[in-house]
Amino acid sequence: MAKGNKGGKMIIITAPSGAGKTTIVKHLKSNFPELEFSVSATTRPKRIGEKHGRDYYFLTKDKFVEFIGEKAFLEWQEVYPGQFYGTLHSEVGRITDRGKSILFDIDVQGAMNLKQEFKGKSMAIFIKPPSLQILMDRLRNRGSESNEQLRKRIIKLKEELSYESAFDRVLINDDLSNALKEAESIVDEFLNS
Repeated sequence: MAKGNKGGKMIIITAPSGAGKTTIVKHLKSNFPELEFSVSATTRPKRIGEKHGRDYYFLTKDKFVEFIGEKAFLEWQEVYPGQFYGTLHSEVGRITDRGKSILFDIDVQGAMNLKQEFKGKSMAIFIKPPSLQILMDRLRNRGSESNEQLRKRIIKLKEELSYESAFDRVLINDDLSNALKEAESIVDEFLNS
């Protein structure tokens, strides 16, 4: 894959919750050694199987707010009430200092901010579910959220779907195998451009 890449490019993957973003990001990580994953910071609770420093930097709300005050974030958002997410300057620096290109798995608003920040050096890909109903079913089947959390996520995902035209590419995840191949093709083309 991407033999001509010299590092320093940004691949920004975003999607509404449940659209398959994390699966696609994991696939890209394993197929593009020149990409390094940018670990985001969050105040949300750790899910089963997640590890601090690998999946997210899990911070208390107080620590997150402290980092905001210190301007430690390149971008940050309160994605859901009381749940903050952000990209640390130190994380981006850690990766670029190694001569790697960065792979971001980030919420829609954060992706738009990064796309603006890294104009000309980034490819922003919006992962879209085949339908709103399928996406809602995926979220319910996760079993990781209460009915109230699901209700809030559904409101949020309707808003997020309205931003798809702001991204460089839209990838419809109606068949995972095809979506993975298409993501590979998009990333390979961008890294070698």
